[in-house]
Amino acid sequence: MTDMYSELLIKKEPTGKDQALKVLIIALIVLTAAAGLFIIPLAWVLTIALGVAAYFILPLLDLEYEYVFVNGELDIDRIASKAKRKRMKSFDLAKMEIMAPMNSHRMDYQNHNTNMKVLDFSSGNPQHKIFAMIIADDNSVCKVLLEPDRELIDNIARSCPRKVFLD
Repeated sequence: MTDMYSELLIKKEPTGKDQALKVLIIALIVLTAAAGLFIIPLAWVLTIALGVAAYFILPLLDLEYEYVFVNGELDIDRIASKAKRKRMKSFDLAKMEIMAPMNSHRMDYQNHNTNMKVLDFSSGNPQHKIFAMIIADDNSVCKVLLEPDRELIDNIARSCPRKVFLD
């Protein structure tokens, strides 16, 4: 028997909030640097602090998610600025209850359940077809938002045939 394997990289699209945060941080750095040059030399300390904060914050605004499916296991990694990789979650799909498109009638109950923890690993573009996966995670049930391609959906459907719906 062969291994089922799929890999997919999804780029998270920047939101208006992300763009505003980038502009705000850069503008504050420029203003404090100008203040340090012309008004108060002590403003350089604030400029350096803002520069260090920008070093850690700005890469988190350029995200990609990588889905790796191997034999019933789905691993999701977050890649910041195409350099820093972090394992976000690893799911055993045998624990999955259902996987269907977000707007499917099969997800009506889950979409109205406000107690469920939502983990969004999609691009954030509402025009793309986003799937929701309801799965047990530790002591709670989570709704995981994904943007799989056809190959990934087919492999998950082969692994859990009665739990994956395409309508």
